[in-house]
Amino acid sequence: MASIPKSFGDYAVLPVQLPQLPSLAHLPPATHFLYVRRNAPKIATADDERSLFVANVPVDSTEEHFRALFASLVGPGRFESISFEEERRRAAKARPENDSDDADANDDNYGSESDFDDFDAVLPRQAASLADLQSRKRKREGGHGGRGGRDGNQDDSSKAAAKQLRQQATLPTTWPRSLRRSGSTAVALFADAKSVDVVLKAVAKAHKGSQYPEWPSLEGSSLGAPWLAGHNRLAYPNRESLRESVDAFFALFNQQEAAAADLARRLRNVPDEDGFVTVTRGTTGGGGRGVPARQQEAASARAKQLAKQERQRQDMTNFYRFQLRERKKEEQLDLQRKFQEDSKRVAAMREKRGKFKPEA
Repeated sequence: MASIPKSFGDYAVLPVQLPQLPSLAHLPPATHFLYVRRNAPKIATADDERSLFVANVPVDSTEEHFRALFASLVGPGRFESISFEEERRRAAKARPENDSDDADANDDNYGSESDFDDFDAVLPRQAASLADLQSRKRKREGGHGGRGGRDGNQDDSSKAAAKQLRQQATLPTTWPRSLRRSGSTAVALFADAKSVDVVLKAVAKAHKGSQYPEWPSLEGSSLGAPWLAGHNRLAYPNRESLRESVDAFFALFNQQEAAAADLARRLRNVPDEDGFVTVTRGTTGGGGRGVPARQQEAASARAKQLAKQERQRQDMTNFYRFQLRERKKEEQLDLQRKFQEDSKRVAAMREKRGKFKPEA
C-alpha cells in the first residue's frame, strides 16, 4: 500500500476505497480522499464543538453513505446528520436577512432538486423591493408594529398558505437522484464533542490498517444507465401535475403583484428612516407602481456587486496562509522602520535645540 500523508494542513486525510465496478474488475479499486477537520465557521454556532467539516465529498454522497461510513469507523449511534454545501447555500438564500452572495454561487449539481426552487428571478421585482422597504420600516419601529392576537394568527396562517403555494408551484423534479458538485464540502453533526474526538482518532488509525475503509454501496442508489433512464422517464411528467404546478405559480405571481401594489399605496407619503418621503405614482387601474423601484433595484445590485468583488479580493489576498504571515511580517517591519525614523528625528531636534544660542 502506497504511503499516504495523514494530514494536509489543518485537515486529517481519510482515504476510502470506492466500490469496484463489474466492468472494471480487472483493475485495482480506486481510492478517494476525504479531508476532515473540526468545524470552525466565521460565525460560531452552538453545534460547532460536535461537528466536523468534510471537504472533497464524493459526488454520489448522501446522508446514508456518511452514516454507514462513520458507523464502520466508530460504531453506530454517534453520527446524527450532515448538511451538504448546496443545502447550506439554499438555506442561506431562504433567510430574508441574509444578503450574502454565498447563496449566489453556481451550483453545478446534476439533478439538483432546486432546479425551479428559486422564484426570486421570475417573481415581481417590485414586490421584493417594497417588501424589503416594509421590513426595514418594521425593524425601525420595533417588532411587527405591536400586532398580536387575531392579527398575528392571521399573519401566521397567511405565511403558511404562501409557503404551501410555493411548494405547489415547484415543478416536479426530473432527476431520480441528485449529485454533488465535484470537490464540494459538508458539515457532519455528531451526538457530542467526545464523538468528534473518537472520529478523528479513527481517521488517524485508518492509515495503520492493511486496507482502507470502504465507501458504502447502498441498494437503490445506482447511477449510470438506470439513473439516466430514470431521468428520461421523469423528464415527461404527468400533465395534470404539471398544470397544477403552473397554475400555482401564476397564482403566486399574481398574489405577490397585488401585494406589491397594495404596499405601494400604503407607503405613499410615509417618511423613511432618513425622513424622506417615497414618492409613488398611481395608474389608471390602481396599480400603484413605484417610481423609485428601478433606481432602488439598480443601487442594490451595484452594492451587492461591489461587496462581492471586495470579498473576492480579500479572499484572494489571504488565500494562502504564508501570504498572510508575510503580510503581517511586512507590516511589523514597516512599523519598526517608522518608529526608528521618528526616534532619529526626535534626537536630531533635541540636539539642534541644545546648540541654539540666542543673540546677546
